[in-house]
Amino acid sequence: MSIDLLLAIAAYAFVTTITPGPNNAMLLASGLTFGFWRTGPHILGIAIGFALMVAAVGLGAGELFKVIPHLHEILRVVATVYLLYLAWKIATATPVGLSDTATDRKPFSFLQAAAFQWVNPKAWIMSIGAVSTYTVPGAFTISVLVIALAFLCVGSPCIALWAGFGSAMRRLMKNPRRVRQINWAMAVLLAASALYPLLQTAA
Repeated sequence: MSIDLLLAIAAYAFVTTITPGPNNAMLLASGLTFGFWRTGPHILGIAIGFALMVAAVGLGAGELFKVIPHLHEILRVVATVYLLYLAWKIATATPVGLSDTATDRKPFSFLQAAAFQWVNPKAWIMSIGAVSTYTVPGAFTISVLVIALAFLCVGSPCIALWAGFGSAMRRLMKNPRRVRQINWAMAVLLAASALYPLLQTAA
C-alpha cells in the first residue's frame, strides 16, 4: 500500500472517530457520570470491538446482507430500539460521587462496548465505507487488516478525548442538577442519531 493511501485511511479514521456519534455521546456521558478511569473499559471495548468489526466486515460478514436481504432492516430496528434505551439510561443516570444514591450505577464493560458496535448504525457506515473505499484488490486481506489497525491506533485517542472531556466537565461541575442537564442533552443527541436514519428512509 502506498503512503498516500495510508494517509487517506488515517485521515478517514480520524474524521469518523472524532466527530459526534453514539459512541462518543455515550463516552462523554460516561466520563461525566463515572470519571475517566472507570470509563476505561468502555473506551477499550469501542476501540478493539470496532477494529474487529472492520476486519469481520471486510473478510466476509458483509456478505450476510446479500444472503439475507432483510437483515439490514432488522438490524436498523434493533439498533434504534437499543439506542433509545441507552439514551434513557444516560438521561436518568446519577453522577457517581455527586450523590450517595448512585453506587449501584455501573459504566459499560469492555464486552458490552465491543458488542454495541454491531448495533451502532454509525459503526456500520464507517466500516462498510472504509472497506469499500480503501481496500486494494490485489492485497485485499492485508488492506482490510491495515484499515482495522488504523482505526485502532488513530481512533483510540480520538474517542478517549470524549471521555476525557466528560471527566474534565465532571471536576468542574459539583452541582448534580447541572450534570443531569448535560446527561439529558447527550441523551437527546443519542436518540436523534438513532431516529435520523429512520426519518431519512421515511422521507
